[in-house]
Amino acid sequence: MTTDETAEGHGAQPIVFGRRLAHSDTFKSLFREGMALVEETAGYLDGDGRSESRELSRGASLGYATESMRLTTRLMQIASWLLLQRAVNEGEMTAEQAGQEKAKVRLRGYSSAVTGPAWEELPERLRDLVERSVRLQERVIRLDDALSGALPEPAADNPVSHALGRLARAFGGAD
Repeated sequence: MTTDETAEGHGAQPIVFGRRLAHSDTFKSLFREGMALVEETAGYLDGDGRSESRELSRGASLGYATESMRLTTRLMQIASWLLLQRAVNEGEMTAEQAGQEKAKVRLRGYSSAVTGPAWEELPERLRDLVERSVRLQERVIRLDDALSGALPEPAADNPVSHALGRLARAFGGAD
């Protein structure tokens, strides 16, 4: 029985997994990883990345500029989200205040084409940073969804989703 339930089981409140995760060591590790990736990326783009980009063909150079801008933007959005969540965890902001600020943060929409000839021409280190940032972005999105109570979108042809929908309709729920 959770602390949110009464002895009779009435008035049970769902456990908000996202809140627990946001206050866990997992979040702290995610925060450290995110901030370290921001620093590593800045160091690369200001150092080795500059010299590597000068050696690229014209087309690859354009790809480098595009991907480095996407990478920087993605990481700044992730860092903003992580800093807001840490402020909530440490009591510096309320969840409502952070929610208003998080509404300005865009975690989605900074995709990168991580295949194809243009991708293969980019320096290996840039490709590694982009791939790691995309994986980090996906983890932050999942945590953000868990905190907001959003459920992931089911796959279009998901038999489990169809079965759950039929059950919900059978018991008077919506699907």
